[in-house]
Amino acid sequence: MRFIKTEIGGLYIIEPKVWEDDRGYFFESFKEQIFEENIGKINFVQDNESKSSYGVLRGLHYQLPPFAQSKLVRVVFGKVIDVAVDIRKNSPTFGKHVSVELSGENKKQLFIPKGFAHGYIVISEEVIFQYKVDNYYSKEHERGILFNDPELKIDWKLNEEEILISGKDKLNKSLNQAEYF
Repeated sequence: MRFIKTEIGGLYIIEPKVWEDDRGYFFESFKEQIFEENIGKINFVQDNESKSSYGVLRGLHYQLPPFAQSKLVRVVFGKVIDVAVDIRKNSPTFGKHVSVELSGENKKQLFIPKGFAHGYIVISEEVIFQYKVDNYYSKEHERGILFNDPELKIDWKLNEEEILISGKDKLNKSLNQAEYF
């Protein structure tokens, strides 16, 4: 497994070692010992999976303390543009984001620590998206940032009229209006 530091501290792209032959493939998507050696100790408490179709955008989501979450995200099938936005107010990279293509083919993962808003958009016909979290969902602590906030300058790779977003996510606030870390 290769851990690649991004330009924002704490965010890592993870490329697993994949063994392939005529039967298919095998890889370790998470191994606690290797994860701790490269990123640190983390206790994932829940695995989640979603299925979405082309143009679906989920995000930008986060939870406030004490229910803030770190996430390890990956795509099983299909392709997404995955985005993490630094919302740590004392961070030198506050408001900056990292965008990475995750797919069932490239098997890359993104580790997103607490203090980031997260979202993704489906750029294939369908996607199966999985992620681990280190804290449970709390409706009272859930927050969101508007996906098309002009201050963030996120390139979602689709025209806005192609994007399908939930009613709840349409009500998200801009970065300047949001509560953050």
